[in-house]
Amino acid sequence: MRRPVIAGNWKMYKTQEETRAFFEAFKPLVPATPECDIVVAPPFISLAIASAAAHGSPIMIAAQNAHWEREGAFTGEISMRMITDAGGKAVLIGHSERRQYFGETDESVNRKVKAALEAKLTPIVCVGESLAQRESHLTHSILKRQFEGGLDALTEHEFSRILLAYEPVWAIGTGKTATPEMAADAHRYLRELAATVFSPSQAAGIRILYGGSVKPDNIKGLMAQAEIDGALVGGASLDAKSFAAIVNF
Repeated sequence: MRRPVIAGNWKMYKTQEETRAFFEAFKPLVPATPECDIVVAPPFISLAIASAAAHGSPIMIAAQNAHWEREGAFTGEISMRMITDAGGKAVLIGHSERRQYFGETDESVNRKVKAALEAKLTPIVCVGESLAQRESHLTHSILKRQFEGGLDALTEHEFSRILLAYEPVWAIGTGKTATPEMAADAHRYLRELAATVFSPSQAAGIRILYGGSVKPDNIKGLMAQAEIDGALVGGASLDAKSFAAIVNF
């Protein structure tokens, strides 16, 4: 049985002091041995603080992005080894906001996935369609392109080390949520792709998270779907009580 994952993406929110305050409030609200994996992705500047605050707890710290090169003249970027140096264990790759606002491509996602794996980080690879693409019945073709391009040339072992996150762009920060059935259909299709590109056993094992206006009041319905293995939570992860309610669903 696949172990659920609840991940919080803070995006460009919280100062270092606010990060400390969050963990002080959050840690007592979740069990020492929760029934799911917990991930928090703070802004870069708070990675080390979050890692220190989460020490001794079951909470894994992730970065929200990284460059694929080990080092170099890339002003404003950070490397995978800088994430590990700050205590991070995972990294979001290909989030829809990175694709939409910063020109992230399937090729750059692929390079980052390989760099993360080399650095022994867990890549959380994001895929998903826009509203226009869904209304044009292109959801499956978009997911196929992003899956095959972003995970190109991975071995089965490498694929087994990643997490996938399906995030319909039209449901992120809009208050709209894909119905559990809509989300499950996309997850089912991604699993079919995994079986074709890699193997049925890899498809059965890959954990696929849903991201798109996940809140305490809809997490149970989403997690009732057998194809949904967890959630990538945005705004609701900024509040300790709200995020704990999702973790403790």
